[in-house]
Amino acid sequence: MSAFRAHGRGHLDGPVVILGTGLLGASIGLGLRGRGVPVFLFDTSPTNQAVAVDIGAGRPLEELDGPPQLVVVAAPPDVTAQVVEKALADYPESVVVDIASVKAGIQAELRERGVDLSRYVGTHPMAGREKSGPVAARGELFTSMPWVICPTEETGAAALQVARSLAGDLGAIVSQFTADEHDEAVALVSHLPQIMSSLLASRLQGTPLHALSLAGNGLRDTTRIAASDPTLWVQILGGNAEKVVNILHGVREDLNRLIGTLESPLAPGARLDLAQLISEGNAGQARIPGKHGGPPQAYSWLTILVDDKPGQIARLLTEIGEVGVNVEDLRLDHSSGQNVGMVELSVLPNKHDLLVEALTDRGWRVLQ
Repeated sequence: MSAFRAHGRGHLDGPVVILGTGLLGASIGLGLRGRGVPVFLFDTSPTNQAVAVDIGAGRPLEELDGPPQLVVVAAPPDVTAQVVEKALADYPESVVVDIASVKAGIQAELRERGVDLSRYVGTHPMAGREKSGPVAARGELFTSMPWVICPTEETGAAALQVARSLAGDLGAIVSQFTADEHDEAVALVSHLPQIMSSLLASRLQGTPLHALSLAGNGLRDTTRIAASDPTLWVQILGGNAEKVVNILHGVREDLNRLIGTLESPLAPGARLDLAQLISEGNAGQARIPGKHGGPPQAYSWLTILVDDKPGQIARLLTEIGEVGVNVEDLRLDHSSGQNVGMVELSVLPNKHDLLVEALTDRGWRVLQ
């Protein structure tokens, strides 16, 4: 099955039952409630369920009267197939979807259990936060984010449409893959980044604080996701181990190549090999889609020094808007030892000089 991308069509009427009120389950509830869809919640943790109810993600499941239109299984990956099987049996008139981050293993387990898959759709919303639990839930979490739909060969057209409507109602962009295509893709674009970030961050454990004081945005950017929940990632990596291992074999080859080169950095061809390594990274990074999922696009960056006091960043962005330049990306950092912040902005290349001149004329300190 070839992949395609589109906005979800149609809308859910509900009711919707959500089994699992962690970050994603509670966020789905908040998003659907915001559209007026009736939502009912259940979690094996009474505390998580109570918190999700308190923040407005839905009502307790025992208040449901009648069959739901949709059941969303938001359980951990290692028990997802079991919960899906039970949901299909408990709600024989309802569509059942799961939102686990691995798909092929769950489909295989459901087939081994002899489950009728005509009302089941595997899905994966590609959204999240470093924080977990219903307290971290946000109704807008899925807005403009990819949501992968992985129907089985047995999935009925009506069930597929309900799954697409769920993603569409939450503002996500729908992509359709086979389960194997999905698992292979997320192994590279999601699971490998987590591994590399965690491996890098683990090297910091015994680092003296005076050395860490030199850290800038490069280290912060590459270790941000290292703060993720270990329990969840044990299940994700275990569930997609085969696909991840295949990629890690390639990473190991690249590391061995780099180690061999750096062991003799002045040997003939060593500098060329290092340049090729960085160039290959340049080429790969340039293939990452740009804003709104569009084609990759190069931007120009500039840094503006701002006083570290209230209102400065707001004033800067207001004045950039008055100049008529759109900010494509923004990062914040602080200067070590000085009471100033550094705002890094990216803009379209043809707006770079205009913005530098305009901000300089307005008294801002601009570094190019």
